Amino acid sequence: MVPPPVVRRLVCTPVLFLLTLLVVVAFPFVWFFGTLLGRKRRRVVRFLWFALAWGTRESAAVLECAWLWCTGRGHDERHYDVIRRYVAALYAVAGRRLGLRVEDEGSWDGSGGDRPLIVLSRHAGPGDALILVHHLLTGYHRRPRVVMKGELQLDPCIDIAANRMPNVFVLRGGATERIGRLAEGLGPRDALLIFPEGGNFSPERRRRAIRRLARRHRRRDAVRAARLRNLMPPRPGGVLAAIDAAPGADVVFVAHVGLDRMASVRDIWRRVPLTEPVRARWWRIPAEDVPEGREARINWLYAQWERADAWITAHR
Repeated sequence: MVPPPVVRRLVCTPVLFLLTLLVVVAFPFVWFFGTLLGRKRRRVVRFLWFALAWGTRESAAVLECAWLWCTGRGHDERHYDVIRRYVAALYAVAGRRLGLRVEDEGSWDGSGGDRPLIVLSRHAGPGDALILVHHLLTGYHRRPRVVMKGELQLDPCIDIAANRMPNVFVLRGGATERIGRLAEGLGPRDALLIFPEGGNFSPERRRRAIRRLARRHRRRDAVRAARLRNLMPPRPGGVLAAIDAAPGADVVFVAHVGLDRMASVRDIWRRVPLTEPVRARWWRIPAEDVPEGREARINWLYAQWERADAWITAHR
């Protein structure tokens, strides 16, 4: 259950400022006494640097949003600039302190004219949404509209900035109609980002998704889903609603590896700094090549998901 906006902002925003202040105060002490930690010292300092950058950049972004609201520009497009600076700063510090490197592969280089995009990506590992938003904003100069979990509104920057821009927060239950309405207004430089799996990959979630398909008598889809090694079956509702609402939008698929084996805090602690790059493959399908009809589109979506799964298997 996500609290109402007033409660979230009265509670979470002061907590953000307080935690950031605590990190600033604790930083020199941890640095000084870090020698007692032995080999773990460098890892602790890496995470401390990242926490410091996260807290200060997020606090600055919240203050920028407050300034825009105070000056009567509460829904101004400058919020995209706020998010662009915030995400770019986190991306940069993750590269310097955590060893993050991203290598993009594929036939799509961001070209394709001034057409709106529907971007469908796997969801696995910490920070993959941040990386995708960064590349859409900075690399491809697109204005992302994101379908994300409602719980992310507990993050003050996401809560304030994202709610002033066209996005959809999904709570319990479907959001198909809202995703369709969001796609209706896609402009030539916009990109609607959806994670069709509905959440981060885990083996247990994958098994539950396959059982759900079987209960709904989607046996053919359940069989195809069971063949996927690295992905959960895509949930077609939001994807089909977006395609119906924006028939002129090209569809871009994204598969990636490198973050998917960091499912827990322990995994993240053990694998940082990253020694291998995060590899991502993007491919674009023109709007005119998207099939017509619900069942044909579901079959096409599964075929693209199988293509992504095969690429992930080959690059893990």
